Amino acid sequence: MFVLAGLLVTQIFSYAWYTGDMNDPDQRKNVPGMSKGRFAALHIFGMGIFTRYYHLLKQGFKVVWTSNSSSDEEQKAVHHKLFCLAADLSMLKLFESFIESVPQLLLQLYIVMGRTECSVMQSLSMVFSFFNVAWALVDYRRCLRRSLPQITEMPSGLPTAVYLFYKLCTITSHILSCTFLLMLSTYSTIALGVLWLLGTIWAHSLKTNFCSSRGLEFLYRAVIGVILTFTFFNVKGQNTRAEMIIYYLIHSYINISAVILLALFQTELMMTTFLLTVIGLIAGGSVLGLGFLALYYLFLHPRETEPRVSDEVDGPGNNTGIETNKRIRNFLQP
Repeated sequence: MFVLAGLLVTQIFSYAWYTGDMNDPDQRKNVPGMSKGRFAALHIFGMGIFTRYYHLLKQGFKVVWTSNSSSDEEQKAVHHKLFCLAADLSMLKLFESFIESVPQLLLQLYIVMGRTECSVMQSLSMVFSFFNVAWALVDYRRCLRRSLPQITEMPSGLPTAVYLFYKLCTITSHILSCTFLLMLSTYSTIALGVLWLLGTIWAHSLKTNFCSSRGLEFLYRAVIGVILTFTFFNVKGQNTRAEMIIYYLIHSYINISAVILLALFQTELMMTTFLLTVIGLIAGGSVLGLGFLALYYLFLHPRETEPRVSDEVDGPGNNTGIETNKRIRNFLQP
């Protein structure tokens, strides 16, 4: 069910973006030369993402191996187009990670913790899943900032590593806490549903303008609700310092409550070494995650060297001379 849900959502958005670009004269040149019927057939069979990878690799190969005497501005425009294609892919990967991978990880943890034992292969599998989800966020952020020419790109090295560990620690501690709540009662899924609903309502209240149709916009907001259940995202590129503080206060409250409730109502489980290790991961992940968060936004977050007249989401300004399509400008901002 999780695999099919993730596949369905990513194929729907991929096809909608292709058809939207085909109807836009400025973006039509970025679409592979296929009919809408052929695109539809590829997406029905789940091949939409692979089509995008093929198109990106093909365009990148031309840029790398084709010698030309174009000007610096023309080369920047070509590179910008490639990063727009990469941003589309990274966002679809992000959707897939939170709709497919995170629920599967919750289920796997629920089964493993119920048995209070875990093999080496299971541990490695779950660690890889946590890193995969965190890296999907980092990759999306890097690609998005590179696709917006008026925004300073995210530096590699230490800033990227700190941001990765911020997301990894906060997501890991939160997913482990949610698993504790599920161990107490499977009705905790209702609480997760409420968190998803609150995230969806918040995205709706911000009046996101990402999709070309009303139905797709509601689906988009529902997907954002899933992401907000597990990590914070700046949905419209605005100043959200207060919202982020409130979010992580609630995040920390849930983490602490899960451990306390398990200690009160599942005393026999608390004596196992395995679960004590998990509690240590929750506590350590929460503290380290918030520490990396503060470190990144205080010292490593890219700053604009010049004041912006209007940014990529809040206004139409684009003073670089490079065309950025509406979808890229309205991507949610991590």
